[in-house]
Amino acid sequence: MKTILKAPSWVNNYHLDYKSIDEVPSSFFAEVNIKLNALQNKAPLVTILIAAWNEELNIIRNIASLADLNTKYPIEIIVVNNNSTDRTQQTLDKLNVTNYFQKIQGCGPARQLGMERAKGKYILLADADCVYPPIWVDEMMAELTKPNVACVYGRYSFIPEAGFPRWKLYLLEKLKDVAAELRQLKRPYLNAYGISMGYVKEFGLKAGYIMHNTRGDDGRLCFDLMQFGKIMPVRSNEARVWTAPRTLQRDGSFTTALFSRLKLEFGNVISLFTPHPSHDTKTSKNE
Repeated sequence: MKTILKAPSWVNNYHLDYKSIDEVPSSFFAEVNIKLNALQNKAPLVTILIAAWNEELNIIRNIASLADLNTKYPIEIIVVNNNSTDRTQQTLDKLNVTNYFQKIQGCGPARQLGMERAKGKYILLADADCVYPPIWVDEMMAELTKPNVACVYGRYSFIPEAGFPRWKLYLLEKLKDVAAELRQLKRPYLNAYGISMGYVKEFGLKAGYIMHNTRGDDGRLCFDLMQFGKIMPVRSNEARVWTAPRTLQRDGSFTTALFSRLKLEFGNVISLFTPHPSHDTKTSKNE
């Protein structure tokens, strides 16, 4: 019931009301870095990989939440600055996470660089504008480490904002979850988003990301990973990732966003009854 009317209380811990990096006190970075030092391992099994483009403030919230992870797995955190034009790099320089710079624009090139530099056997993708619950890693890994699994994906929820009340967002999420179950039958890669996705690095290196700027690098990689094993959902609601409704706000009102997504999902459901056309993920176009 709580998540129907409002976001979980832990999400509010990362609501930082700063307008610029200059307003963030050094004590905040010091506290987060102490946690990061205790959390990360020089010989990680899991690499959390984040692509960041112009996220100088969002990445602070993101890393602060990851610093509070409660996991039994040795991990490292890698952030790839994807040719940002704001002060993302200045933020990263204040945080005790490994970071690299990728001048080729696009999440695909950024994630490819991070994957190639990763030390972990497993890769968990995270988005720079999201916050993560403490159990996220362990819930994802519980499914990813099962036999014959190549890739997993988790669920996500929206943090309420003006014009987007929590109860409306909850209804949208429930519809989205039902659609995901249908897609899992024949099109599981359509459920794979970088907001919460994991895969075996060995397979990821063989498949590779697209190396240009286009939508769907995460789903395209997932499609190519199907040759190596199963694509499995992580259904735990406690492991849901939380994000601002920025993608919905681009459509204007909640109603407009809802109907545009219903139209999209209807088309996806209809497509389940037809064979998937042969295509190359590296060259195919978004339609």
